Amino acid sequence: MKRLYFLFFTLLVSILIANASSVDTINIYSDAMHKNIKCVVILPDSYSDSSNHFPVVYLLHGYSGNFSNWITKVPNLKNEVDQWQLIIVCPDGNYSGWYLDSPIDTSMRYETYITKEVPAYIDSHYQTIKDRGARAITGLSMGGHGGLFLGFRHAGFFGACGSMSGVVDINFTKNKYDLIKRIGDTVKYADNWKKYSVMTIIDHYPKDSLAIIFDCGNDDPFAGINRKLHQKMMKLNIPHDYIQRPGNHNWNYWGNAIQYQLLFFRNYFNKMKK
Repeated sequence: MKRLYFLFFTLLVSILIANASSVDTINIYSDAMHKNIKCVVILPDSYSDSSNHFPVVYLLHGYSGNFSNWITKVPNLKNEVDQWQLIIVCPDGNYSGWYLDSPIDTSMRYETYITKEVPAYIDSHYQTIKDRGARAITGLSMGGHGGLFLGFRHAGFFGACGSMSGVVDINFTKNKYDLIKRIGDTVKYADNWKKYSVMTIIDHYPKDSLAIIFDCGNDDPFAGINRKLHQKMMKLNIPHDYIQRPGNHNWNYWGNAIQYQLLFFRNYFNKMKK
């Protein structure tokens, strides 16, 4: 009887392991920057069934972070991909890359990397749904800027975009976070401080409508600029979901916020399938 129980338990564990989500850490070469850059890919439990193809959420880290932040700080993401049956890709945006192609530093080409090179690799190596209606991009803080910045500028590629505690108006952070190194000083390169800010980019709402979600904690230092972005979108009649809830600029907040954003994206993916 004990032997039978042991065999049953071993079989159960094997089944659970076989059906569990998995995490890949890979290198994706950037032709634009001539280097290998690490990336985390989180796959759902059903991925091993070769007949399945999945939508993808590109999830960006914040200033001073890296590709591993999300999976190490929010390990529950492995359960989230199982629940929503999607793939999460966490690329590296450099310590302070700001997810843009720097107009003053040719070695920083993170807009090209995130919107072209990473998706090209993911679509060629993983079982993805290769369609705009099955791609979303979001992130936290600097990555929140990246999620909306890249979502708007590449609306023909991403169907949905978002931000958590995003730096949605870079003019709020002048002389901070290496932005001057990326886009130049505020006098000689004054136009760049408009051109690369989400607050300005939304003036050019893309012809391909976007599903947009962004949020911020009440006590977050960027709460004010997020409210202003929401108010401006309302005036411009840009459809979006905006959420402000208790919280600050920390992982407790982001670990909670990502659950709502993934639900939003899953609903979008389901709608686009019909």
